[in-house]
Amino acid sequence: MSGETKIKSVAVVGAGAAGAITAAALKAENYFERIRVFERRETPGGTWIYDSDPKPGLKVQPGKLPLDIDPPLEIPRELPQVTTPNEQERFSKTPIYNSLTTNVPDIAMCFSDRRFAYGPFAPHYIPRQYVESYFSFHGTDSLLSLNTTVEDVSRLTPTSEDELERWKLTLRKYDAARHVDIWWEEEFDAVVLANGHYSVPYVPQVKGLEEYTAKFPGRVQHSKYYRSPLPYAAKKVLIIGNSASGHDLTAELASAAALPVYQSRRTKSRWDGETPPPGIAWKPIVKEYVPETGRVVFADGTHLDGVDAVIYCTGYKPSFPFWNGGANGGPLFDYASGKLARNYWHTFVRGHPTLAVVGLPRVLTFRSFEYQAVALARLFAGRNAVPLPPAAEQERWERERLDKTRREGRKFHDIDWETGETFEWLQGFFRIAGLGTLKGEGRIPPALTEELIWAVEHIRKYPEPGKGKDGDGGGKESDGAVSTEYDQTDSGDREWVLVERQRKDLLAFI
Repeated sequence: MSGETKIKSVAVVGAGAAGAITAAALKAENYFERIRVFERRETPGGTWIYDSDPKPGLKVQPGKLPLDIDPPLEIPRELPQVTTPNEQERFSKTPIYNSLTTNVPDIAMCFSDRRFAYGPFAPHYIPRQYVESYFSFHGTDSLLSLNTTVEDVSRLTPTSEDELERWKLTLRKYDAARHVDIWWEEEFDAVVLANGHYSVPYVPQVKGLEEYTAKFPGRVQHSKYYRSPLPYAAKKVLIIGNSASGHDLTAELASAAALPVYQSRRTKSRWDGETPPPGIAWKPIVKEYVPETGRVVFADGTHLDGVDAVIYCTGYKPSFPFWNGGANGGPLFDYASGKLARNYWHTFVRGHPTLAVVGLPRVLTFRSFEYQAVALARLFAGRNAVPLPPAAEQERWERERLDKTRREGRKFHDIDWETGETFEWLQGFFRIAGLGTLKGEGRIPPALTEELIWAVEHIRKYPEPGKGKDGDGGGKESDGAVSTEYDQTDSGDREWVLVERQRKDLLAFI
């Protein structure tokens, strides 16, 4: 931002990994007068908080988007206000299951100034502890407002042409001692959305599925509510999807469910060999559910009868129920195109120079969040090395990227490693951020070191089928990439391996 910046107060929505690094980067500037981090859970950790009991397992709603199933709450007319506790589902519980571990080497996943307790692949409680302690490590825990949900973000109209837009946040805090909700408002000069994108599950529309779920309550569920294979002992199970969680749940259920465990796949994934592993049977996509008989019919005409459980591993949709589209000039997310509306560089929002989003692209997870957060902190403090391009250039970038990803069959916010796209994206934040001040105020984006690059390209949680631990197996190398439904995670107790040569689609599992 050119000239004398007027941003002195910043609100951060979410205290997961993206919120943790954003708070640290903002504080490091030693410039802002007020920084607040609002987190709806009882502790920092974001997606990595573990809910041992994810109930209630919500009814499957095929084809429904967050706008339909995660609507905003009705806000009291007069604020501040104390009300009875909210009973509307807010999708605050996480999808972490018992055996979940990271699958990105810790050097690439953690922030540059602090490593995980151990690695390269750690159980789910390690990143949760890491995020929580990161706030304490940087002294930003005092900025936290826990058990506090942001229920509305509305733009405040500038009073003059040279004034930057400001924001009004409507907040709701659950008071456990009194069992009430406390509502109030706060105003900020800028807002960073770091609220994560793995809360609202998505199940695609399939012929007969709604009637099927009504006829057989509880038979169909989303993987968000899976925790252990034990409830499926000796049951006939069908898994829908073969991305990260689909692969892991199928393999894990083979130890407890009736064999074979059936897995419906649209395409072959990087984990699949030429034939299914023992105890697993592959099926094509589901064509129809027959509620009268309970039959599941597949695209090739085959069918299954007597299925006890269907688990959809089909991902999540970003949800911003707090975004006031009426006050802010339109929606924040374009579900038809699968992208942030009017976005630039997957982070900035055209037309809203005091708003940004951290944590959306699937790249190096925590580490890539750091590049975004540092660049934003420098920009909001008015210490950026170069300004953002003009609105017309930002719009052209968005349009060209949408055309490119559509041609290539990729999602807008998926960034390739092999083509150099990741390096270009991170370099963009490096250019914006520049150096810190002579007095040491402000962070700089971390170096993408040879050690980190080597880890990403050589350390694997487990080898691809048909290839030994040295990566020299005789099988044909697959170049198919399948987007997974959630970040940096994997499951199981397979040993990690070292491969001797690079693979294609190295970040396809993220």
